[in-house]
Amino acid sequence: MESKRKPYQLVSREWKQTDTIIQLKNTQIGQGSVSVIAGPCAVENEDQIFTICEFLSKQGVKVVRGGAYKPRTSPYSFQGLKKDGLILLRQAADKYNLSVITEVMDTNLIDEVAQYADILQVGTRNMQNYQLLRGLSKINKPVMLKRGMSSTMEEWLLAAEYILSGGNDQVILCERGIRTFENATRNTLDLGIVPLLKSISHLPVIVDPSQATGHRDLVLPMSLASVMAGADGIMVEVHNHPEEALSDGAQSLYFDQFKTLAAKLKLASDVLGKPLDLENEKILF
Repeated sequence: MESKRKPYQLVSREWKQTDTIIQLKNTQIGQGSVSVIAGPCAVENEDQIFTICEFLSKQGVKVVRGGAYKPRTSPYSFQGLKKDGLILLRQAADKYNLSVITEVMDTNLIDEVAQYADILQVGTRNMQNYQLLRGLSKINKPVMLKRGMSSTMEEWLLAAEYILSGGNDQVILCERGIRTFENATRNTLDLGIVPLLKSISHLPVIVDPSQATGHRDLVLPMSLASVMAGADGIMVEVHNHPEEALSDGAQSLYFDQFKTLAAKLKLASDVLGKPLDLENEKILF
């Protein structure tokens, strides 16, 4: 019996058998190690982002996350500092030798965000914004594509196909939880999709347990589970004062919690025989 033809091509292992590696100025993602991306949900002010970047740098983190343009469910919620936030994020990252990932929300913002970011993130609400995906297919920078909150794997891979088909093969897939009937957590983290994606696609797969769970106490166990499931890395929210955060404070790790996470990740990566991409000798037992 003839197998069903897949609707996607360029993202598949039939098209490219070797893993895609994302090259940044200070690290790589998808090269066989466990990458750690961390930072606040949103850039709030100069002191906050510089303090967090300094801490992350000391922990060996290579890539900082931080939102400047924030898509919020409520129009009355903090919407981000916009370009001022991008400038602060870039300045802090440069001071501490970090790469930057931040979200781009609209085609009109691609050039502006690309000026300050090393990786442009497509959020869950924009996964099927095909005009935005087409615009990102024309740039020479990596794109992290978050799974739509109600999207199937096929829809997700087809969204990635839009970017690759336009000429940009630097795509990272990010599982961030999907919407189900369960409301005990913010979303339902679909870890089964990780090894499946790794077998089907050559693109690196990152998991965001902060967005998926919505509870900081769940971030550590789900980070470990993500790594054991075969993810190329995790992306977590970290804040110097989570209780004062302007967005996602409940799921943001305190500094001490991140240190504990780093130590546990080292143990997990050792079990898997994969290096942990954190250059901090203090976490090495």
